[in-house]
Parts: sequence; structure tokens; C-alpha cells
Amino acid sequence: MAEQLAGLADDRALLGRTSTAERVSDILRSRVADGYFPPGTRLSEDSIGGALGVSRNTLREAFRLLTHERLLVHELNRGVFVRVLSVEDVEDIYRTRALVECAVVRGLGEPPYPLRGMAEAVAGGEAAAAEDDWKAVGTANIHFHRELVALARSERTDELMRSVFAELRLAFHLVDDPRRLHEPYLARNRRILRALEAGERAGAEGLLETYLADSLERVVEVYRRRVGEESAP
Repeated sequence: MAEQLAGLADDRALLGRTSTAERVSDILRSRVADGYFPPGTRLSEDSIGGALGVSRNTLREAFRLLTHERLLVHELNRGVFVRVLSVEDVEDIYRTRALVECAVVRGLGEPPYPLRGMAEAVAGGEAAAAEDDWKAVGTANIHFHRELVALARSERTDELMRSVFAELRLAFHLVDDPRRLHEPYLARNRRILRALEAGERAGAEGLLETYLADSLERVVEVYRRRVGEESAP
């Protein structure tokens, strides 16, 4: 916990004079998504508030916002914890992803499309894999899908999926073999990108639909085993 709190102290400068619960929640959301506070971690109001230099009320409001986003959970008489997803949560996340991401691709107009962000995410994932940094590969993969969603040019859709992808990272943090989880999708990301570059919208949607179905099966298989192991006596 000391290392995590030291990292939060570094973020204190981001708050400036006009610190708000929204800014605190942005910082904590990023930290949770990056795995600084793994699923199941109890978040101390005193320690985190002190590290960020914010009042208890501001921090509680930030916790409330993140609880609404399903990243944290409040347990009566115990405190606030980083949420541990159930298998049903993971399945619901993927249902939402399929509905939104496939609809974004289906709704694209005539090419060419603004694909620079997706191309950078693909290149970033491949570079991270070359360095055997599979956590970074997972981050690049999320970035790829956020950029895909951004093709809709909808702030509301971006906001919705920001929370969905943050929840997805909670599941990734419990996976004990990130290479096995993420490596197969490096090439598949590039195939989707190439289809969009070629203006093949229907082809890209088909690739994406199969991709998400396969990813769901793989994540649920690994996640079910891991959660079962941790709950065993």
C-alpha cells in the first residue's frame, strides 16, 4: 500500500487549486484501471485523502462516483473496496461491448475513416509484445477499442465505454497469464484495422463480432478458474 500511496502523492499536483471530486475520481479510476489498487483492495479514506491532499467529503464523493461506475463497492461497517467482478459481470460487459462496438462499425459512413488512433494502438501493442510487456499489451488493446468507439464521434458513447473498459480491466488484473490472454488479439486488431483502411465496413464488423465472442469465451474460462481458486478454502 505504501508504494501505491506514494504514486497518489505524485498525482496531487494534478488537482491544482480547484480540486473536485470529479478530478479525484479521474485519478483513482486511472489507478484502479492500471492495477495500482487490485480487485479486493480496501481503500483507506485517511491514507488516500492524505496522499492527495483532499478533504474527507471530497474523497467520499469521489468514492460514490466510482461506486456508481461499478469500480468500487461499499461494504457496511467494512469500508470501500475495489470491486471483484463475478463471471456474470464479465459476460454482461462483453454483451455491452458487442452491442456498442459492432454498432459503431456498422454505422460508419463512407470511407476513408480517421484511423490514426487505432493504428497507433496496434503499433503500441506490437511494440509492447516485442518487449514481453503483456500488461502494456493489454493497455494497448483497450486503447485500440476506445479509439474504435471514438469513430462514432459521440461523447456519450465514449463516456459509457470508458466505464465499461475500466470494469474490463478489473477482470484482466485477476488473470494469471496475460500473454495467453492478449497475444492472439494482436494480429486480429491489425486485421480489423486493415479492413477499415480498405473501407470494408461489413468485413470489419464480422471480424469484430467473432473477435469479441472468442475473447469472451477465453476471458470467462480463465476468470472462472481464477475466481474459483481464490474462493476455495
